Amino acid sequence: MFVELDQIEEREIVPGYRARFIHSENNTLAYWDIDAGAALPDHHHPHEQVANVLEGTFELTVAGKTRICTAGSVAVIPSDVAHSGIAKTRCRILDIFYPVREDYRTG
Repeated sequence: MFVELDQIEEREIVPGYRARFIHSENNTLAYWDIDAGAALPDHHHPHEQVANVLEGTFELTVAGKTRICTAGSVAVIPSDVAHSGIAKTRCRILDIFYPVREDYRTG
């Protein structure tokens, strides 16, 4: 199956965090476009998450440890581990979730 990202409707999930979602049988891919200064509150979920910074500078805190992430930075966030962040600049991030994020499938 082939997907064109520009054909997928962008949805704002948290203020300043807009994404296009692709769902496979086992994973959800979230292509985020994030406004500079947009904060992601501390949260956790049962999904394993791999966060890939494609563009920009993003301050990510995982399990109380904070790191400045730039293009090429990858963070592996285990299931149910608290994490939060703030976009220091406009960012593009690809998140991969396992298993599928049903909440992102339906809105």
